[in-house]
Formats: sequence, C-alpha cells, structure tokens
Amino acid sequence: MVRLSLLLLAVAALHAQQPAEIRGSVVDARGGESLANVIVQLTGTAFRATTDSAGRFRIPAIPPGDYTLSVSTVGYHLVKRPFHLDPAGAQEFEIILSPETFRQRDSVEVQASPFEPARQDSPSSLVLGGNDAKNLASVLADDPLRAVQGLPGVSSNNDFDARFSLRGADFSRIGLYLDGVLLHAPFHMLQGQQVSGSATAFNGDMVEELELHEGAFPVRFEDRSAGVLDVHTRDGNRTGTGFRIAASASNAGGMAEGPLGKNKRGSWLVGARKSYLQYIFQRTFPDTSFIFGFEDAQGRLTYDLTPKNNITLYVLESFSALNRDLTPKLGVNALVNAGYHYTLGNLGWRSSPTQKLLIMNHLAWMREKYDNYNPAKLPLGAGYYGEWAWNTAVTWMWNKQTPFDAGASIRRLRDNGASIQYQTNNPTPRLLDHADGTALRASGYAQQSWMPWAGRIHLTAGIRWDHHSIDDVAAVSPTFSAALSLAQGTRIQLGFGQYVQYPEITLLTSPLGSRQLLPIRSNQWLAAFEQRLGPRTRFRAEYYNRLDRDIPFQPLYDPRLSNGKVIAGSVTPRYLNSLRGYSRGFEVFLQRSSANRATGWVSYAFGRTAMRDGVTNNRFPSDYDQRHTLNIYGGYRLKPTVNLSVKSSYGSGFPIPGYIRQSGSLYYLSNVRNQTRMPAYVRADVRVNKSWTKDKWKLTLFGEVINLLNRTNYVYDSFNGYNAQTSQAFLSLDTMFPILPSAGIVMER
Repeated sequence: MVRLSLLLLAVAALHAQQPAEIRGSVVDARGGESLANVIVQLTGTAFRATTDSAGRFRIPAIPPGDYTLSVSTVGYHLVKRPFHLDPAGAQEFEIILSPETFRQRDSVEVQASPFEPARQDSPSSLVLGGNDAKNLASVLADDPLRAVQGLPGVSSNNDFDARFSLRGADFSRIGLYLDGVLLHAPFHMLQGQQVSGSATAFNGDMVEELELHEGAFPVRFEDRSAGVLDVHTRDGNRTGTGFRIAASASNAGGMAEGPLGKNKRGSWLVGARKSYLQYIFQRTFPDTSFIFGFEDAQGRLTYDLTPKNNITLYVLESFSALNRDLTPKLGVNALVNAGYHYTLGNLGWRSSPTQKLLIMNHLAWMREKYDNYNPAKLPLGAGYYGEWAWNTAVTWMWNKQTPFDAGASIRRLRDNGASIQYQTNNPTPRLLDHADGTALRASGYAQQSWMPWAGRIHLTAGIRWDHHSIDDVAAVSPTFSAALSLAQGTRIQLGFGQYVQYPEITLLTSPLGSRQLLPIRSNQWLAAFEQRLGPRTRFRAEYYNRLDRDIPFQPLYDPRLSNGKVIAGSVTPRYLNSLRGYSRGFEVFLQRSSANRATGWVSYAFGRTAMRDGVTNNRFPSDYDQRHTLNIYGGYRLKPTVNLSVKSSYGSGFPIPGYIRQSGSLYYLSNVRNQTRMPAYVRADVRVNKSWTKDKWKLTLFGEVINLLNRTNYVYDSFNGYNAQTSQAFLSLDTMFPILPSAGIVMER
C-alpha cells in the first residue's frame, strides 16, 4: 500500500512538472498586417522567441505556473499580458501592437487599404501615420508638420520653419484642421515680424494620423483656397495607466495616459514639453532672430456617455519667447524681446442614434497674443486674435453605397494689432500699420456620394455656401469627383472644385486694406492614374490645374526699375485684389506602406505657378514657384530592436521676392518681378532607432544626422534697401543647418 501511494505521488509530481507551450500571432493595429521580427518573451525568464514572416511565434517546454507575456519591437508600444499555464497545456495568443503614435487598442482597425483615408470623398489625398510620421518629424524638432514636408508634392526649403508650400501656394492658403476644427496660427513662433521660424504647438506624440488633401478637396473643408491638412489626435489608453519620458537635443517632456472611471468608459491623456532649441540656435546662428524657446501643455479626455454618445475635450496651452538681450549692436528697430501665447480648447460630441445616422459637433475657442520690443524696451508691435467656433456635421447612410453628408459652421472672429517703427534721431514712434475688427463667418454644405457598378465607380458631388460679415460677400462653391476601377488594382480619379478664402480681418480693417476686399477664388481640376503593385505598393501619377483670382496684393510695395529709372516703393502701399494666376503641373511617385521590412516612397513633382498683377500688368512666377521637387523617404526594421530611416529632399529653388536681378555676387533692381531664384535646396538626413525592453520599461534611443552631406543651403531673409544712383540692391540671406548630429531618448512604461 505504501509503495502504491509513493508511485501515485511520483506520477502526480511527474505530471505536475510536465511542460507546456504557448503560441500565437502578432499583428499591427493599423490594418491587421502580420508583424515579423517581434520579440516575444516571458518576463523574468529565459523563455523567448521572435515572430516569423507570418507574424507567428511558439515557445515550447515551459513549466506550468503564472507568467507575464511581454511583446515588443522598435516603434511600437510595449504590450504585457499576464496568464496562467497549466501542466501539459497550450495557450494561443493574438497580440495587437499599436505604433507609438497610435492609441493602444486591443482590436484591429479595419482598413480597405493602407493608402486610403477613412473617408473616400477626396480625389487627391495622402495619409501619414505610424512610424513614418515619427521618423520624418526628425529627432531635433520632433514636429508633426515637418513630417508632412517629406510627402510627395510638398515644398519646404527652410530648416527653421514647420510651415510649407503646396503647388506654388504659401501656407496661409492651406487649411490646418485639428480634430475637425480649422486653426488659425497654432505655432511656436514670432508674430508681427519678417521672420519665418516656427514650430508646431501641438505635440507630435498625441497625433495619430495626418491627411494631406492636395487639390479639389471635399466641401466639408472651409475658408482655404489651395489645400488642406487634416490632423487627428489620439485617445489615451483604456486598458491601463502608462507614461513616457522623452529628452532630445532640442526639448524634453513627458506624457501620461490611462483609463477614466471604474468601468473604463473613457480615457485621459496629458503631456508637457519644454524646448532648449534656443541654445543650439545661439551657438549656430547667434545673429538671427530665430533664437526662441517654447513650452506647452496639452491634454485630451474621452468619455462614453452611452454606447451611442461620446464626448471629447482637447486643451492646448503654449508659450513662445525670444530674448536677445546679450546680442550686441542691434538697431533701434531690431527685435530683442518677444512673446507669443496660443490657447486652444475643443469640445466634441459624437452621436450615432441609429446605425444609419452619425452626428458630430465641435465647440472650440482659440486665442493668440503677442508683444514685441526693441533694445530700449519700447514696443515694436502687439496683437490679439480670438475666435469662437461651432460646427456640426451629419452623415446619413441611405445604404452602404450612398452616404449623404451635410454640415454648418459659425465662427465669431476678433483681430487687432499694430506695428511701430522708430527713427534713430527722432524719439517719436511711427505707426506703420494697425487694424481692429470683429466678424461673423457662416457657412454650410451638402454632399452626396454614389458607388454604382458594384462599387467600381465612386461619385461624389457637393456644394457649400459661405458668408463674411465685414465685406458682406456670399459665395456658392460646387465640387465633384469620380473614381473608376478599371481592373484589379487600376484606378482613374477625376476631381473639380471651386473654393473661396476670405481676407484676414487685419487686411479688411487696416488703412492699407479695405472692407471691400474680395475673397480669393480658386478653381481646381485634377486627373490621376493609380496602379497597385500588390496589396502594399502603388504607383500614382497626377496632373493638376489651379486657377486663382482676386488674391490680395500690394502692387506698389517693392522698388523697381521702369524705363531705366529707379521707382521707389510706395510709403503707403495699398492691398488690392489685383493678383490672379495659375498653378499647373504633375506629380509621380512610387510608394510602399508596410509595418515590415521596407516602407517609404520616391516622388517627383514638376510645376509652374505664374501670376499677373492687374495694376502694373506685370507677369511673374509666384513667390513659391518651385519647378522641380524630389522627395525620398525610406524606413526599414533591420532587427526587432533596430530601425533605420533615410530622408532626402531636393528643391530647384524659390524666387527671391521682388524686382531683383543678380550679376555675379551682387544684386540690382530690375523691371521684372521674381526673376532671380535662390540656389537649389538639397538635404539628406539619416536616423537610427534602437530599443531595449526590461521587465517594466521600454527604452528607445534615437540617433540622427541632419544634412548628412553638409550641403550649404540658403533662405531669403530680407530686403535691406538700394542705391538710387547705381540701382544696387542689398539683401540678407540666412544659411540653414550644417551637418548636425542629434540624439534623443524615450522611456516608456
């Protein structure tokens, strides 16, 4: 009997120690792509595996017990999954990894294609998100708008500026939307001065996705006449609390997020950062006015009131400041101290009473304040901008293939400001310009889509109405787009749209402007051919034609030559709707979008943007006319913990604005505007991300070299006067970044 008991105990002990195994798959939350080269390990043990090309993993011969499964790879949030393993058992896992710029989730976001936006009503859109957006933002700036600068067709030849131009149009004609609200100037920058340095006020770690609409954009976007950048911020993590601490060569900050409420019906996300980029600028460019620092704090709350009603609240508070007290030999009108304060609050409500009806409402408030001072602490300028905005959007699904969209918005605007100049021997200041006014902007739109022929044809037609209370101009603008799927992976897209953009209040109420200034009118056509080369690779060619008229312009502002004589610029140059022109060209690019192996694109854009001034009858290229633009980006996950990315840009050069010609190294006044161009802009950057995973932490080190080839690039800064006898002109050109290594580190828990 004793022997039998011992035998049974031995068998039971042997069975209790019988090993088990785990197996499963790892997929990307954005679209469900299988992830290869991902490390899967049991925390605190030597058991680990790496996923294969199909995203599968298997770890055998594991003793029974309690474990924590840890899954990580470079560029993705760390996932931990506690579990219990029975003797001789086997457990199957499906692990969903979210990119670091994507909210952590336990389900896959369904996507028709990695290239398509969530809505299919735009004939010319580019989607940027995930690790590509983070790598393109650069370590030094970590700016989401700098990521957009690398997209096909986008031009930016200024290392200091987050803003960009699109098809010959400057950034003031590109609508920047954040979570459904059109923003005015959400930047860290210096206002009221002829400087072009800027950084985006909202944190790139809170941005989930960016959509760039390059032409013939849908009617839901308002008050812009060239293009739209639609930015979506992410929700916080609803499954658990986490935080990130980041530091780089330019700034330091932190973020925290977690579930809201006991039932986890919502989430919270907060972040703050402070820059020390000014110290780099002081050492590299001590005489420029780009030496400014910034700090910001922002947060987002999301809560489900009911299963069909969700509210969000986004708040942003940012400050920018310049201090050049220690810079010697500054003139009486030199900018020495400046401050810029930007505030944004956006309350959103999403309701879906039925499966066919979706209602979105946003109530937003934004404020901008700035003050500028000279070396004697006397004011050079000050200004204030405030806006209350409400908009609503309704989507009704007649059926799955015929959605109807409608919406309306009301914006209450307030804008005032003044600029002042001093004379060295005269203590009395000279008021250069001033403005003060309020306005009401009202608009509405309707849009219908059809998808006949089993969805192989996609038609969208829309119309919008806009009105501005100051100039009392109302405008009706139609749009139309069509997409035809000819064969497997082959598609043709056509688009047409009319757009209006009203002048700023500072122009309408300035002594140099007029309350009768008309809005900019733009007619846009495009045609595109796209061929899919597999599920994650595409070739696209697009032709565009944009006609612009009634652009506000100061035709008598610049000095020039006329019949061999120097004509001085007007002391009080008026703004008139005297400028009209066109932008025509084509873009071609080859793109691959993948969470594994190679991702990126090669793009080339050719364009001509010509203007005609109705007062002087001069014809000239636009200030942002760049004939040739080449953008290259590539990323590759070399190992589970190492990612390499390369970015390269070439721009054939913007014109030097004004009536300037070049002779050797000297500049002279001319009778033709914008005939001299800046040298070509060439820059290549390389970046390596390396991650380490511990029991509770994930640490990532970023290393980057900006301007790897040490190319000397220039940007036009200012016109400093001329010699009336010789007509020689004096300009200032600033040099861009030399070769500049930088590094950053992020700790995530």
